[in-house]
Amino acid sequence: MTTAPERTADLYPTRGTHEVLIERKDPVVWSEPGTPGPMGGAHLSAFERDGFLILDELLAPDEIPALQSELERLTTDPEIKADARSIVEPKSQEIRSVFEVHKISDIFARIASDPRVVGRARQILGSDVYIHQSRINVKPGFGASGFYWHSDFETWHAEDGLARMRTVSLSIALTENFAYNGSLMLMPGSHKTYLGCEGATPKDNYKRSLQMQDAGIPSDEALVRLSSEFGIAQWTGKPGSAVWFDCNTMHGSGDNITPYPRSNVFFVFNSVENTAVEPFAAPVRRPEYIGAQDFTPVR
Repeated sequence: MTTAPERTADLYPTRGTHEVLIERKDPVVWSEPGTPGPMGGAHLSAFERDGFLILDELLAPDEIPALQSELERLTTDPEIKADARSIVEPKSQEIRSVFEVHKISDIFARIASDPRVVGRARQILGSDVYIHQSRINVKPGFGASGFYWHSDFETWHAEDGLARMRTVSLSIALTENFAYNGSLMLMPGSHKTYLGCEGATPKDNYKRSLQMQDAGIPSDEALVRLSSEFGIAQWTGKPGSAVWFDCNTMHGSGDNITPYPRSNVFFVFNSVENTAVEPFAAPVRRPEYIGAQDFTPVR
């Protein structure tokens, strides 16, 4: 007689009959103090406190033109636009995101494995890491839509099966991120409060949520409470600047109605000790190009 495998304990319930706010149960920085790496103690302390860290120059100016050319190639190639990994704007039908860029593009794959990048991810997460998700996000201007307030972990937990908060994101500016062209907003300190959302996850929710999110959205009341407690910061910077942010940091971005495009490349690093299990609040897991099932460490 065989027994069913034991279900991983759900420390962060969500998508239920009501919204919940609970204290985070996991560390923010998982490595021991003094662990070697590119981040000094002051940067790690700031990340622990705020749930994000802005770097004015992660990449040098002379590295940017090649990345911008690759961005142009990926967003204008008809074959890539027709690929399931490309998400288009509902109205303009222009590319909004292209997923798995570290597999599509050798140039972006090299950035993901660069010691300046993966070294910081290892320091924060205290282990080897793999890429849970990568993509380019494009806001070409004149009406490109934003991303409503959310915690990435809530979605990755509910729909991808990440059990613990041991995941960190990196967004690198490929164009200048101004305060007025849809740049990223974050609530400093919000990463230490988990918000479980109300409402069930529709089947194949990802097909709609990547264009306009419905499930996993905080209530207005919760956003008022969190913003009153933590405030709102904004990441702006030149190409090559970057922001590291914790998986549970509440964040979002507005529409871009300016003529100035805003494009970033985005990598999500997850600990190899936190590999995905079955989704905690979804009928089926999302496709592998959105939530990886290959847990090979980045080298």
